[in-house]
Amino acid sequence: MPNIDKSLEMQRRGRALIPGMTQLLSKRPDMFSLGVWPGYYSRAKGVTVWDLDGNEYIDMSISAIGASILGYADPDVDGAVIDAIRSGVVSSLNCPEEVELAELLCDLHPWAQMVRFTRSGGEAMAVAVRIARAHTGRDRVAFCGYHGWHDWYLAANVGADNALGEHLIPGLDPCGVPRCLEGTALPFRFNRVEELKSIVEEHRSDLAAIILEPVRNDDPTSDFVAAVREMADHVGAVLIVDEISSGFRLNSGGAHLIYGYKPDMAVFSKAMGNGYPIGAIIGKAPVMESAQRSFISSTCWTERTGPVAALATISKHRALDVSRHLCKVGKMVQDGWRDILSDLSLSGHVSGMYPMSHVDFDGPFARHMKAFFVQEMLDKGFLASNLFYASLAHNENHVSSYLSAARDVFAKMKRHLEEGTIEKALNGQPSQVGFKRLN
Repeated sequence: MPNIDKSLEMQRRGRALIPGMTQLLSKRPDMFSLGVWPGYYSRAKGVTVWDLDGNEYIDMSISAIGASILGYADPDVDGAVIDAIRSGVVSSLNCPEEVELAELLCDLHPWAQMVRFTRSGGEAMAVAVRIARAHTGRDRVAFCGYHGWHDWYLAANVGADNALGEHLIPGLDPCGVPRCLEGTALPFRFNRVEELKSIVEEHRSDLAAIILEPVRNDDPTSDFVAAVREMADHVGAVLIVDEISSGFRLNSGGAHLIYGYKPDMAVFSKAMGNGYPIGAIIGKAPVMESAQRSFISSTCWTERTGPVAALATISKHRALDVSRHLCKVGKMVQDGWRDILSDLSLSGHVSGMYPMSHVDFDGPFARHMKAFFVQEMLDKGFLASNLFYASLAHNENHVSSYLSAARDVFAKMKRHLEEGTIEKALNGQPSQVGFKRLN
């Protein structure tokens, strides 16, 4: 195993000072294998990451949780941002790039006429919900999928029996969310028209919004796509499509364009800035103008590097047809996983859209299997987990060498399972339970 003494020491320091050790659940070392996963990096370029101890890895895991769609330290995006920094990232005036980005997003999505910006996906969703409530004068929202950490979303678990268990994390305690928000966030399952219909019929006069991710593990049915629009129209609710994860994976813009959704608002972040903080809410003018009836404002939303990075990222994305490459690379990984699982008769299943792929292990030792895979792939020079998020910087050679290493590790894993030694084979701790997504 690689020496990660400096990384482990940094984890010790971080644990003492930062609740949860890190700012993002998905990057916590215990989500991979505590004691083995390096946790911190010193440098990243393309798909290569160097940890604090100088170990070099090819990143075949989460690509900055899907934010680095072009690859780390992309020269075109970084160059544009560096130029912006040299010109000053803030002043008492506004940056013109926010107008240029708004025009570009509306050009990519001709149904939209207005845009508001934030600097993260979660807060962008909170803004979208606020606008929908302001527009309708109503409180309740119906949703499926994962939409962030804010009170409006976690309220689903207030007074409920694990309402977010299949959408986010099983058993999540909504500690800190006001109890008075009970009943304001109502979950339904993806492609389950009858579940949404039940919510709409019960809460029609107080339903502000219907919120969903356009795609995740399964494609939406045509009936589902049509029904969400029809039901929103029927009760006067705002239809919001969350493109924070799906945006710019399957095309240069929102996946809702591919599947035929007709939203009132769509929300973007992550890949739009290739890792630089940027979030966007786009929408129809009558709905978006309701933002003026509320108070939605923040100093850091006027900072320059986010819009500049987004303009450069989208420009390169369109010019190089990046989504086509992401799908190609992701399909290679998914096909490789399936072949390995089948050849070795290992219990597991592969899912997700090609640019954001998942391989999930089954059985009582699923957490141990994931941690073992993480551990052994690190030894072979890969940051790897049960997720693979593709970037433009990934190429066929990366995938080929990764799958070759994965086959060796899976074979070794099977032997440990058959011998009952998988627990003893771990140098770190079993992986923690991560996010759940219905779609």
